[in-house]
Amino acid sequence: MRASTDRKQGTGLRIVLALTQTLFDIIRLRKGPDAIPYSPVLFALMFAAWLVAGFIMTASTPEMDARDFAIGTISGIAGLVCYSAIILLAGKGPRLLQAATALLGCGAMLSVIFVVANASMTPLLAAGTTNLIVTLILLWSVPVEGHIISRTIDRHWYVGVMIAMAVFVFQLVVYSLIDPAAGTAS
Repeated sequence: MRASTDRKQGTGLRIVLALTQTLFDIIRLRKGPDAIPYSPVLFALMFAAWLVAGFIMTASTPEMDARDFAIGTISGIAGLVCYSAIILLAGKGPRLLQAATALLGCGAMLSVIFVVANASMTPLLAAGTTNLIVTLILLWSVPVEGHIISRTIDRHWYVGVMIAMAVFVFQLVVYSLIDPAAGTAS
């Protein structure tokens, strides 16, 4: 009985590690969303992971609070809706679940990388250097999302990046509409 339980736990761990490796490969632009299993359960898990990673990122950043988390979540969902519309308009509806799962999973992973980099570099580097590095980590989401979209709709990577840049700007607009004071200095 114990061996069966150990095997199940080992299998679960292997699945999580394989998914993590796949997401990391997508972030490095080496795989596409087609490498993600087509699974509504996995989508729900990645959505939860994305929310938890966003919460951890917000909680670990002194300048951010619960309002930032809520507005960031709303603007993130608005971006996901934009990508979904683009995928559907391109006639690639069957690929939507995998693309959305990849977008959420990669977003969660980049948020965790942000937190780890920020926590590990802050004591070692000047604040400006650390801020630059973690900002670049977050901005890497644009080419990653462009890669995911371009692979999903069968377009050149540059087209995907242009779409991702447009969605990024749209998300900034949504954020600033909800919180007009966000762009002003205090």
